[in-house]
Amino acid sequence: MISFSILDLIIIGGFFASALLIGFIPKKEIQGDTTQYLLSGRKVGLIFFIMTNVAAWYGGILGVGEFTYRYGLLSWVTQGLPYYIFAIIFALFLAKKIRSASLFTIPDKLSNVYGKEVGILSSFLVFILVSPAPYLLMTASLFTLIFHITLFQALLLSVLLSGTYLLKGGFKSSILTDVFQFIIMFTGFIIIVFISYHTNGGIQYLRSNLPVSHLLIFGNVSPVYLIVWFLIALWTFADPGFHQRCYAAKDGNTAMWGILISVLFMALFDFLTTTTGLYARAALPNLSNPVLSFPLYAEKALGSGYKGIFFAALFATIISTMNSFLFLSGTTFGRDFVYRLKKDKIEENIPFYTRLGLIVSAIVAVVSAYFIQSVISLWYLIGSICIPGIIFLVFGAYYEKMRVSKKYAIIEIIGGVSGSIFWFIVKSGYHNEITDQIEPMIAGLIIVLLVHILGIFSFRKLSVSS
Repeated sequence: MISFSILDLIIIGGFFASALLIGFIPKKEIQGDTTQYLLSGRKVGLIFFIMTNVAAWYGGILGVGEFTYRYGLLSWVTQGLPYYIFAIIFALFLAKKIRSASLFTIPDKLSNVYGKEVGILSSFLVFILVSPAPYLLMTASLFTLIFHITLFQALLLSVLLSGTYLLKGGFKSSILTDVFQFIIMFTGFIIIVFISYHTNGGIQYLRSNLPVSHLLIFGNVSPVYLIVWFLIALWTFADPGFHQRCYAAKDGNTAMWGILISVLFMALFDFLTTTTGLYARAALPNLSNPVLSFPLYAEKALGSGYKGIFFAALFATIISTMNSFLFLSGTTFGRDFVYRLKKDKIEENIPFYTRLGLIVSAIVAVVSAYFIQSVISLWYLIGSICIPGIIFLVFGAYYEKMRVSKKYAIIEIIGGVSGSIFWFIVKSGYHNEITDQIEPMIAGLIIVLLVHILGIFSFRKLSVSS
């Protein structure tokens, strides 16, 4: 049970009031100004790029707490290190190319390169991939802890307090609130790490109160387990948020350096969250629900006022990602579904379609979060099914040597999704050494890789003959 003082509640309430005020600052775009609404006019500078990029990256903060509580430093190796590596590769080899394309979304690029059918199929996957449901569920879970309301009430409250300003200000509202939430999330975790160190001591305290494996970089897991997590991190290349922010950057250098510098801040924030998780495990060794390790440790370690700041930091970390995904989801629905399927393509209507998409996405997220009340299950399903089908096509879209024909691209998307779903069913029904070791996403990636390699050779032969 977590108790909150009046001061804590005032701080948390002040956080939401400030976020709402900041979110409603941008004026509504001039009628039909699609670029302004979707990408803030493609004028995002380096500082804002970095802050929004980092803030939107960390929505799964309660999952990070659980992972660190259970496995210690292995959390950093699986949830941090591979993403730094792939983010750096993304910055060096894709960021400038994406910005120079001056498009709006991943399906935009895939449609231009592989055809309309591939664009529509990929937009369906992206719409699912950027579902804000996991982050909505985490936000609602914190609300139930604080206000003791039902989950459904908390889900509705979460949407109203953290998504309404997107209807007016679009991507610019998302950027401004991300900047505010960036400051809050770092402040909260710096405070809890400082107080933990001051109260309990440093590495000696942790060594005395943690299992030995928690302070081993690679834990006691097999190399195969680590490889699986590195493969999962490949989704960085198909991250619609990275692509969106590159399209919104004022130039290619801003996109490239923005991501590279973001990695430094990501590493710093991972240090803060991992350290907090280790202190939580040391101070509360017998938690029945490690998902709540951060909130429960805050209850034990922080006094009145500081606890309010830390909970505001938890909200900020989750909501910054939820807003990003909600807007991406709305954009995908509005521009990549409705606009692309309409015969009379009037670009001035895209902001209206996107606002409609925001409402549809919010409803879908509330329903999904209510009926699948597990963040891990939502991530597992969404990532395993959607990522394999588009990841290699993204590289092929920007590098001709990795390109395949339209036919192979369609087979790749359908094969990747079908393969992952098939293996998910097999894994659920049959348990042996093979099915337990191979994740559905890996099965999908194997199928897609084989199809893509065949497609590359076929595309080269076609190019030579023509």
